[in-house]
Amino acid sequence: MGYARVSTDEQNLDMQRTALEGAGCVRIFEDHGISGSATMRPGLSDALHTMTAGDSLVVWKLDRLGRSLGHLVGLLDDLGKRGVGFASLTESIDTTTAGGRLVFHMMAALSEFERSLIIERTRAGMSAARRRGTRLGRPLKMTPERLQKARALLDSGAHSKRSVAALLGVHESTVRRALKG
Repeated sequence: MGYARVSTDEQNLDMQRTALEGAGCVRIFEDHGISGSATMRPGLSDALHTMTAGDSLVVWKLDRLGRSLGHLVGLLDDLGKRGVGFASLTESIDTTTAGGRLVFHMMAALSEFERSLIIERTRAGMSAARRRGTRLGRPLKMTPERLQKARALLDSGAHSKRSVAALLGVHESTVRRALKG
């Protein structure tokens, strides 16, 4: 089974269709005017749901399947787990062969390396921010001033935790947690 995609409605799929038919694809799923970065594509979804063990998904070029290496590796890994092969005509990748699986595993290793680098850089940046005294995460809903106001309202006896939360525009559990800390 083949999959073809063009990013704009002005482009046409003739070249891709011809290549896929020449590769023996009897059924071709298509997406028109959809970016490769979009993970939700009707034609691709139909193709993926239709395929069973022993089938192969064929594309004219790898970027027709997706733009992100991580997304591509995830798709190919899912296909492999389901016993579905994959082939890209332009890049000569065919996961039903030893060489094709090697190329796929190299891509997966590079993708994992890229993810690891991103994690390392993120952790280093967060650590540096902490050393500078920057508070990380979402802004506090219960600032010291708001906490003081909540305590004063509760101590007056005129308000419940629920009404204090409503006055402060937060959930009652937020007030409870702040008062415990």
